[in-house]
Formats: sequence, C-alpha cells, structure tokens
Amino acid sequence: MRVLVTGSADGIGHVTATELKRAGHEVVVHVRNEARRHTVSALVSAGAQVVVGDLAEPEQVISLAEQANGIGRMDAVIHNAGVGDGASVLPVNVVAPYVLTVLMLRPARLVYLSSGMHRGGRPRLDGLDWSGRRATSSYSDSKLFVTALSAAFGRLWPDVLANAVDPGWVPTRMGGRHAPDDLRLGSLTQEWLATSDEPEALTSGGYWHHQRRVEPNPSVHDEAFQSRLLAALADATGLSLT
Repeated sequence: MRVLVTGSADGIGHVTATELKRAGHEVVVHVRNEARRHTVSALVSAGAQVVVGDLAEPEQVISLAEQANGIGRMDAVIHNAGVGDGASVLPVNVVAPYVLTVLMLRPARLVYLSSGMHRGGRPRLDGLDWSGRRATSSYSDSKLFVTALSAAFGRLWPDVLANAVDPGWVPTRMGGRHAPDDLRLGSLTQEWLATSDEPEALTSGGYWHHQRRVEPNPSVHDEAFQSRLLAALADATGLSLT
C-alpha cells in the first residue's frame, strides 16, 4: 500500500513511517522544509518518497497536496503532524488536514491524530482566527475539531474509512522525554488502521486508543457541530468538501 505520513521528521510520525516501510509498504514522508530533509534520509535510502511543505502556510499546504497528487493516489493518509501551542495550533492541527483532505486524490483510508485532551475541547467556533495570525484556540480545542472532522468525513464519504487516534502521552518532543506511555504503541494504531485487513480496522468513524475503539467527546458525533465546523473551514479556506 502507498501511505503518506505527515510530520515524518521525528516522533510518532517518524516511527510510523519507519515501521510501515519495514513492513513493505510504499511510504511517502513529509518534512516541513528542505532543511529537515536530512531527518528522513534513512527512509529515503530505503525507497521512501518525500513531500515538503510548512503546514502553517496555506500556499505550502496547497503545494504539498499537489506534490502528493503528482506521486499518485494514496491508499492511506495519516495526518500525524501537529503542534502543541501558539498561533499555529489551528492552521497546523486543523486547517492543514482539512485542506489536504479536500485537495488530495481521495484515498481509501484516512487517519487523523487526535489526543485524549480533545475531551477538554470546546465546541465553540465563533471568533476563531484560522489563519494563525493570532492564538484563538487551545490544543484541546484543535484536537476536538480534527476528531470531529474525522467523524464527518467517515459519515459523508461512505467509500472512505476515516478514523481518529489517541496515541497516548508518549515521549516525543511535544510529549516530553518523561511521558509515561509507549512510543511504539503510540504509532501502532495508526499503522493498523492505515493498512490492516482485520475486520475491526475496516470500520469508519471511530476514535481509537491502542487498537481499541473508545467513546470520544460527545460533540465529535454531533452532526450539527460537524456541519458548522465544515462550513467555517470552507469559509476560511475557500475550499468546500465535495
């Protein structure tokens, strides 16, 4: 299978891409800029292809989608990249996955990195600056939004398997080296949902933690909230879901 993993330079994304390549899949890795290309050199030597773009910059997200489409249709896309705070939380954690999902050739499977912290997110859309010029949303809010997007795509596109994953609090640059969860387990569910033919992995609209489907914040499956969120993102980006 051909799988794109965003945010492949380090952390969960790098482990995910490495394990997928080791399992024999065709892997497309993503780095923020050319200066970061060296972080995926081992993967490239093993045959991975690279796409480059800063997810906080709208023009570069569009370019990233074009680069991916130039490679060909992905069997799965793992939207792994994310930031923990600052004005770029909404652009990177929510807007970029939305734009890539709209612009890329539609894959068979979509996997979005969520967080247990999404349960503390607020389903509030008024006054948000999606551009990243100023910070108007928390990390928890952004993870609620992207988890709701995953559920919306799973509902609206019956031909696509769309799921969100809580990897746990793992020792990455964002999570910190003393984080208590296992980094390998943190990547395993994404890989499984992207490639497995096990019956549970061939389901859609789920929120998963360590290969177990669990209940998310109730707003995730609120279709009215999903519709408002999709409308807000369409208005902010000029790109509508079709």
